[in-house]
Amino acid sequence: MGVAENAEPQEGRGAPRGLRPHIALVGRRNAGKSALLNALAGQPVSIVSETPGTTTDPVAKTMELSPLGPVVLLDTAGIDDEGALGERRVERTKNALRGVDAALLVTDGRWDAPERELAGLLAERQIPFVVVRNKADLEHAELPEAETIHGALRVSALKGEGVGAVVAALARILPEAALRQPPLLAGLMPAGGLAALVVPLDSGAPKGRLIQPQVQTIRDCLDGRASCLVTTPGEYAAMLERLAGPPDLVICDSQVVRETVAATPHHVPLTTFSILMARLKGDLAALAAGAAALEGLRPGDTVVIQEGCSHHPQADDIGRIKLPRLLRALAGGDVNVVMAAGAAFFAYPAQARAVIHCGGCVITRRQMLERMAEARARRLPMTNYGVALSLGQGVLERALSPFPEALAAYRAAREAQ
Repeated sequence: MGVAENAEPQEGRGAPRGLRPHIALVGRRNAGKSALLNALAGQPVSIVSETPGTTTDPVAKTMELSPLGPVVLLDTAGIDDEGALGERRVERTKNALRGVDAALLVTDGRWDAPERELAGLLAERQIPFVVVRNKADLEHAELPEAETIHGALRVSALKGEGVGAVVAALARILPEAALRQPPLLAGLMPAGGLAALVVPLDSGAPKGRLIQPQVQTIRDCLDGRASCLVTTPGEYAAMLERLAGPPDLVICDSQVVRETVAATPHHVPLTTFSILMARLKGDLAALAAGAAALEGLRPGDTVVIQEGCSHHPQADDIGRIKLPRLLRALAGGDVNVVMAAGAAFFAYPAQARAVIHCGGCVITRRQMLERMAEARARRLPMTNYGVALSLGQGVLERALSPFPEALAAYRAAREAQ
């Protein structure tokens, strides 16, 4: 649990970052992107300077933006940055766009190659965007193309003028799916039902707290007018005996799925927190099918283990210790493991045979689907921590039983090998 499933504790108040719409501010250097972010946030989040290139790496601000609610605003480096280092900054800006739900294309009064490149890139990636003509209080050359084609909004970020119109435009263009996340337990729990949550308290658990998927599951139960019991693996069997009837659903940490399966009546649906996150953030059927590739590994094969955040490795870290051990057992020898951590885009190596991704609780669904699309374009099977751990413990079909489509996809991929 904890680091094991790559889940972070709740961050402050409101929705966790992975469930917030991500909005990027893009444009050329010194167009006023950082000033606009500060105006939207109502505080000096990004450094504002007349020196071009002040923002070098994407800067994220998690905040409440009325009437949108909780969002993440992402300030980026100028698309016209120069030199070898500037090219790397531009590449980071383009990579940051892979996971955003909408964008503000900020211009200081010009509409030339940098703005056209960004507009084309956003359109190509199907990212809805608004053109913001910043520094409207100053004299500028006319922007006929931006204003006519893109309906540019006139704003003075430093004076706070026109900011409300920008927020209203975001409310219009943000996809509904980005504003309303589906329940984690959608279709799995009846109203008035009972879920049993099996939660080990190991070294990866944040002290005094539960990890985000566990908290989210509890909240989903309450929102769905259902109940839940939370217990540790050692007390789980005794808890079942005390119940008048079996729970409607059992959800456990991936590391204890085998012992939880052994203690659970066969007719009771059972899955793991990480598999639930795989369904929420990605395509569970595709991730289940990807697990079949792990059964065909050979010594010397390369497998990418990918996490959506960076964290301090634990003594029993799943991505760095337990999954490599599982892969060696499946391959019958040493496997070349490539570790990739963080929200930034990662180019999968050409020799890779498979990708095992974490639960993805700190990244958005769009970011997860972008990673899956990149792997699919390379014909690279991808699976999920929880799916892989259930496979390694010999109980994957049981853990997928609440999801018939995913179970069928795994069986079909296995037969096709």
